[in-house]
Amino acid sequence: MNWKLLCILFSCTLILGCGSKKNFIVLTPTEDGSVGALQVENQKGSAILDEEGKAIYVADKESVPSEPTAISRPEIDAFFKEALQVHPLMPQSFLLYFLFNSNQLAEESQQKISEIQQAIKDRDSTDIAIIGHTDRTGSDAYNQQLSFKRAQAVQKFLTENDVNGDDITITYYGEGNPLIPTADNVAEPRNRRVEVMIR
Repeated sequence: MNWKLLCILFSCTLILGCGSKKNFIVLTPTEDGSVGALQVENQKGSAILDEEGKAIYVADKESVPSEPTAISRPEIDAFFKEALQVHPLMPQSFLLYFLFNSNQLAEESQQKISEIQQAIKDRDSTDIAIIGHTDRTGSDAYNQQLSFKRAQAVQKFLTENDVNGDDITITYYGEGNPLIPTADNVAEPRNRRVEVMIR
């Protein structure tokens, strides 16, 4: 379903002549201009919203949802201005690769550390996930530890460069979540990685 839900169960008192408190739901188009569909349903009935520039109103759980009603872009902008301003950015992800059987970053990945630091700064992020992985050479137990050491190495790089360690969480999967599926004991450089996810 290709839609973006702008607001759900948003209370209003002054829109399109509604005198009592109601909730209304609006869909806005995605970046490519398409709008999907959303079904609003409660104990009393349901309505389908599938057009840009329309809203569904629901007084409460005991009231039937309205049929889609026209709402102008200026009205949407006025009522959802604050919500639109705080709309979260999509998470930003970086992949860092490591030397074989090591927690040392490959040379090209060392250069990405500064990009990661800048992204954290630009977003003023306090939610940074570091996720360690290995390829399928070695035992499961060994690879669990190696993926942990790789994640720790990235954490160390960041905290030594003014990133708050309290904002970082570490997860590690060993060989259990390969980017490139391989048979056991296959050395695959793209699986020797750490993903840094900045929210």
